[in-house]
Amino acid sequence: MKILIVGASGTLGKAAAEELGARHDIIRASRSGLDIVIDIGDAASIQAAYKKLGTVDAVVSAVGNVHFGDLADIDEEKYRIGIDNKLIGQVNLVLIGRDYVSDTASFTLTTGILSKDPIRYGSSASMVNGAVDAFVRAAAIEMPAKQRINSVSPGVIVESMEGYGPYFRGHNPVPAARAALGYAKSVEGLQTGQVFEIF
Repeated sequence: MKILIVGASGTLGKAAAEELGARHDIIRASRSGLDIVIDIGDAASIQAAYKKLGTVDAVVSAVGNVHFGDLADIDEEKYRIGIDNKLIGQVNLVLIGRDYVSDTASFTLTTGILSKDPIRYGSSASMVNGAVDAFVRAAAIEMPAKQRINSVSPGVIVESMEGYGPYFRGHNPVPAARAALGYAKSVEGLQTGQVFEIF
């Protein structure tokens, strides 16, 4: 398969590329380039990349920004970071991409444990992750042709604990390589409308 991995310069994206790259042709995308430039916060960037690539067989999104901060200090502008980027950005990868992928293609989005297990300062991440998971479940029943859509929802990643550790006390961190198995399950399996939780 020809697989587009968006966010391939990040921890999860690299792990997904390594896992899937053993069996498939990988196109690595990020805001800074790699194989192709995609800024999920810019719909025009997404469309331009799809046009340049032609048909792909799977799209993996391992990207999305959210604001972390005390609820007392968060305003609409700070919530908009996650809404406009991690939520609408990933949704646009699907809405725009459905016309550029094969009839049996899959989309795999990324959420995370905070949709079910919130932490202090994580209200924006919890909100956005929950919205993406809900979108996946609902969109699956209306996807065109035989296209599929799922999300991967990992716990905090081992490789990210240096920065996030203080916020995730008591959590059992997940190695990126184990989280990457969720992307393989979504891309190479047949399920749709699923949230693959990796804890």
